Amino acid sequence: MLLPQFFDNPFQIKLSFHKVIEQLEESAPNNEGAGKLLAEINTHPELRDGITTISQLKDNEELISLLLTDLFPPLLTYNEIKGVSIPYQGLIFNQTERFRNILKAAGMSFEINIRDFNDHQFYVGSCCMILNLFYGTDLDFSKPLFYDIPTAEGIIKHYRILYNADFLEVVPTEKAIKLTENDIKLLIDNYDDLDLWKEKFPAGSWILKGFALVSLFDATTENAVAILKTSLLSDKAEPEMQNIIDSAFRSIFRIPDLRIGFTAFSKAEGKFTSKVFGKKIRSFLLRDKDEGECHAILSKASYQNLINEHDYYAVSDVAEYSASDPLNLGAAQLKAQGIGSFILAPFIKDGELLGILELVSSKISVLNSVNAHRLEIVMPFFVDTIDHKIKEYQNRVDAVIQKNYTNMHPSVNWKFRREAMNYIHNLNLGLAYDLKEVTFKDVYPLYGEVDIKNSSVTRNLSVKNDLKNQLTELTILLEQLDLGGALKHSEHYLSKLKEFINELSSGVKADTEQNILYYIEINIYPQFSKVKGSFRDDIQAYFERANPLTGDFYANRRNYEKTLALVNEKLITILDERQLEIQKHFPHYFERFKTDGVEHNLYIGSSIAPDKKFDITDLERLRLWQLLVTAEMEIEQHRLKHILPYHLGVTSLILVFGAPIAIRFRMDEKHFDVDGAYNIRYEVIKKRIDKAYIKGTRERITSEGTITIVYSKAEEETEYNRYIHILQTAGILTYKVEHLDVEDLQAVSGLKALRVGVAYETSRFLSQDFSYEGLYQELISPKKSRVAV
Repeated sequence: MLLPQFFDNPFQIKLSFHKVIEQLEESAPNNEGAGKLLAEINTHPELRDGITTISQLKDNEELISLLLTDLFPPLLTYNEIKGVSIPYQGLIFNQTERFRNILKAAGMSFEINIRDFNDHQFYVGSCCMILNLFYGTDLDFSKPLFYDIPTAEGIIKHYRILYNADFLEVVPTEKAIKLTENDIKLLIDNYDDLDLWKEKFPAGSWILKGFALVSLFDATTENAVAILKTSLLSDKAEPEMQNIIDSAFRSIFRIPDLRIGFTAFSKAEGKFTSKVFGKKIRSFLLRDKDEGECHAILSKASYQNLINEHDYYAVSDVAEYSASDPLNLGAAQLKAQGIGSFILAPFIKDGELLGILELVSSKISVLNSVNAHRLEIVMPFFVDTIDHKIKEYQNRVDAVIQKNYTNMHPSVNWKFRREAMNYIHNLNLGLAYDLKEVTFKDVYPLYGEVDIKNSSVTRNLSVKNDLKNQLTELTILLEQLDLGGALKHSEHYLSKLKEFINELSSGVKADTEQNILYYIEINIYPQFSKVKGSFRDDIQAYFERANPLTGDFYANRRNYEKTLALVNEKLITILDERQLEIQKHFPHYFERFKTDGVEHNLYIGSSIAPDKKFDITDLERLRLWQLLVTAEMEIEQHRLKHILPYHLGVTSLILVFGAPIAIRFRMDEKHFDVDGAYNIRYEVIKKRIDKAYIKGTRERITSEGTITIVYSKAEEETEYNRYIHILQTAGILTYKVEHLDVEDLQAVSGLKALRVGVAYETSRFLSQDFSYEGLYQELISPKKSRVAV
């Protein structure tokens, strides 16, 4: 019978000990024992020329053992897991006693095979051996290889395989193809092309002569953890996942009847739940229930350990534990499930309890507070995996809302939740249900923006000034290095830097900053490495100034970004705080967007809050609020700008749209949009109005120090004149009001605007007696209002 091997193989295998024999021949003249052994070996030429059958191997078994004594010291035979093999083949012999005992415990029917190792991997791996041994490449071609070997108790142990190929050589036959460098490169770039590998290395075209040492290392714990992590993240079916997890923990704890459970913890409700993994992983704490109160399930001691202290809880004798506390329902339930001992261990991530890992055995004392500490090795490896799975479940809980919608403003969340409940209800009944689009009809839109004026111009100026400063200082540094003889041939670099400085005088383009910094980085900085002596301090000082976070070459840009951030932060803070206040009067949808300034959308109507009675005064109050909060943002920014690095002003705009519209949640873009062809007009105006000019001029309708109110109907003008008068009386707006015609926009004409000044100096916003509520009262007061002029 031939030696076992893969059917398709680039090698003709000759199991030979010629290299060991050659070493023996060198020592024989001075070693009588070596001479006698050599004489006996010479009567068995197959040991040198190559063994090809199992019978030859068995006939020479004792002699081979003597020959390899130096490689297999008798003192280590019960310590090492080692044998002789041919790489990747199933043949292993001359094992150490420890290796033999491991295989003996696995049983007569056990066949040792490399885990997840197929014909493709074998063939390419064998070819890579040829490339390394014959052609001198250094390919790391093999993934970690493992043997999975059961113990006598059925516990699977995982052993890492390491081969020593020092006693192997490869010899080409007449069928072998001589490879060029291009052939080797082609092979290296095409691992998956098995036909190519077989073309370059035909079957049986090389002789593999010699033997390999195979050593095994117990990697059970690490391997079991890796299997656990992979399984928990997979979509394996119910019994398969549970079996894999049980088997992995049995390998780690070496307890044949060990069973594993998991129970998730909900901090908000103080409950345990088994819904995270469904039926894929059992829960011993909950048994057949989906959820349960933690206080009802745990004893006081276990609750303290697990929930409060985040420590494990072990009981070595469940019967005794249950008898000592008859009122402990959790203990009684565990006992009823035939559990003799258990360990409960908390999964903790960032100080938060995720759930409880349950280890149970039917035997008393096999699980206890001593071996509970083995979990310290295991838990850190897959806490993140459990955290991922729990978050995945929490996302699924909200999936009906989240899948097609998004996080909603509280004012409209009720409708999304109701639709989600309809979906879940039908799903539980086994009925198909298509989520309906969420729409709100007959809502009044309000749009406003406070835009930072000349933000792009200011940024370009900050970039220009910084770059000019940096280029100037870099030019001076290069000139000093050149004069001092520390850097030669710098004329070209100096010329280029001066060219950049001249270009900056004409302005900054979109790619100017990138091009200049790239040139300096690639061409000039490498020259600095050649500089020696005292000039190194000057170079270091330059680089400190070129630090984007702290250096003064970035000072203007940092000041610009700081200005932009502080202005936006101030505007957003005012808008968000005031929005919370106005929501109390009548719930309405609100969203804002941060740009170079702040934009906001508001929608109000009875369909958003059907449980409340909507009145037109609710709309009027919101419109007055919008004008008022826009003025407040203007005034606060005006006060702020004098202490900012850049004294940037803002322009403000409000768009009035008198007719109610319908809005629909767009599932593809995850936001509300207008619904219906007629309502599109509002969206068109909103997108084009901020850059519009006064009709017949090149003057923008917005200007610093004013609020521009765009409208289309005379009644809207009358309404906003009332609001303006209220704020004029409060000293918030000036009495100067401009009436403007807006240029015709694409598909939009006939728009008009009121442009009213903001009273920065006389505003009552800082007055102790000022309140938004007081202005609302003026709005509904029967007193005649003075018309704004």
